[in-house]
Amino acid sequence: MTAVREALPENRYGRSADQRADRKLKIIGAVLGVVLLGVIGWIGYGYVAGKGLSAELIKFKVVSDDRVEVHLEVRKDRDAQGYCTLRALREDSGEVARKDFRFDGDSSRIDRILTLRTTSRATAVELIGCTDDGGAPR
Repeated sequence: MTAVREALPENRYGRSADQRADRKLKIIGAVLGVVLLGVIGWIGYGYVAGKGLSAELIKFKVVSDDRVEVHLEVRKDRDAQGYCTLRALREDSGEVARKDFRFDGDSSRIDRILTLRTTSRATAVELIGCTDDGGAPR
């Protein structure tokens, strides 16, 4: 006796619903991929084409009860001019010094040791921010 195999019942083993779901997932994935690439491109362009000043407080050293030396590195466009604001704090977080340092040189990277005169012994120094002459703080 030989068994005659009939065609499989329709939609029992079919993939029509799965195929629609797969297609939707592929479309959603493609759209999210394009959006992600756009965001990365926008951030990259802003990073590379950004103008103005950016600075980093490398280190500081308390020299005496009324003086602090600060190592500051500033990166800027060659033609940019502006200033960076530093402040020194005492142990209870009270401010003992605040000073703006101006950077006008033709160099794109400025590395300086600066001195802040304080009203009492400082325990910390922080970079508040930098501002270029033509724009907002960075």
